[in-house]
Amino acid sequence: MPEYAALDLPENPKLTHNITHFARALRKAGLPVGTGRVVDAIRAVEAAGFTSKADFFYTLRACFVTRPEHRAVFAQVFRLYWRDPRYMEHMMALMLPAIRGVQEDRTAQAAEKRAAEALLDGIEPDMPEAEAQGGDEETLIEIDASQTMSREEKLKTLDFEQMSTAEIAEAKRMLSRLSLPVKPFASRRAMASHTGHRVDARKTLQAAMRRGGEMGRIHLRKPRPRWPNLVAICDISGSMSQYSRMVLHFLHAVANEKGAGWAKVHAFTFGTRLTNITRHLATRDVDAALRAAGQEAQDWEGGTRIGACLHAFNRDWSRRVMGQGAVVLLITDGLDRDDSESLEHEMQRLHLSSRRLIWLNPLLRWDGFAPKATGIRVMLPHVDSFRAGHSIATLEDLAKAISQPDDSGEKARLMALRDG
Repeated sequence: MPEYAALDLPENPKLTHNITHFARALRKAGLPVGTGRVVDAIRAVEAAGFTSKADFFYTLRACFVTRPEHRAVFAQVFRLYWRDPRYMEHMMALMLPAIRGVQEDRTAQAAEKRAAEALLDGIEPDMPEAEAQGGDEETLIEIDASQTMSREEKLKTLDFEQMSTAEIAEAKRMLSRLSLPVKPFASRRAMASHTGHRVDARKTLQAAMRRGGEMGRIHLRKPRPRWPNLVAICDISGSMSQYSRMVLHFLHAVANEKGAGWAKVHAFTFGTRLTNITRHLATRDVDAALRAAGQEAQDWEGGTRIGACLHAFNRDWSRRVMGQGAVVLLITDGLDRDDSESLEHEMQRLHLSSRRLIWLNPLLRWDGFAPKATGIRVMLPHVDSFRAGHSIATLEDLAKAISQPDDSGEKARLMALRDG
């Protein structure tokens, strides 16, 4: 065990108490923070000083954050606990029922609801008291809740970025039960069939030769059904990490479902470089699978280079995983700063190599979304379907539409806005 020198702390160490409470809130929000990290954080703050807010933030983050996916949660808890003077009022509003006039008129930011849950653990928000009317008589109000949405129905429409820790855990359980069925397509190879529409001349003549040239019956055949591969290419940059993580949970369930119809499920992640995580999807435990995938993908929550990563896929992997008419899921927001001509060329090549190219974009959750960004404008014409991918409901809609060759999602509407 390491030995530490004695700290010169005041008799009433408020800062030590606050750091300890802050660490407890981080632990409640899902970060693996133990007693040793709290001690290290106190000593690190003593060494770095408490004169700069930026130094204080990065000192605590270095001590408490060990995984890239925990940075957003840490940032929200830090902002609410240390810097926002109205953090308690806002967090109370987040935890109250969504009644007009009680909750603030804005949606929660990424990981903000989880931060509110962690900091308000054990605190019951004060509900407005009903004014008594008519003396001591109680007024009973009956509410017919038969037409209200159930908890699962509300969770299905909730944005992944706005979910609390408990809601994310429940959403993962719901995603593990989803399926992504696909219809087979007819291949050029044929198989014997009594109901076929094509004459199998070779088999018919061979049977006649065994009978001395007498033709007993005509043998028929039909095209052999074949199931396509599913190829998922997920953007894991800073703006997409939470959405891609939930989609990868869904893909893990699809890859491990027996009889789902897919020949094989391939998965790739990209931010600033392309990473093949297909072999990790074979692990039965989803947490172990995504943990291994996160360790291999070193660019998680980094920058975005869509064109360069698609070029790497088309050059190194396209012939290996898409030679049998694969269906491709591209999960990205399309916000890229690379050369637009290169991006358009790689998207066109990917489209020509795939049987269907479906683009899932979480930015479609906004009603006023329009293809104004350069990356979105050059990518949109080269996809077969353009759909939202920010909630469980949108993934359920994808499962219904993936076998419909005429489904284009929102592509036609957005192409009209693009060209208008």
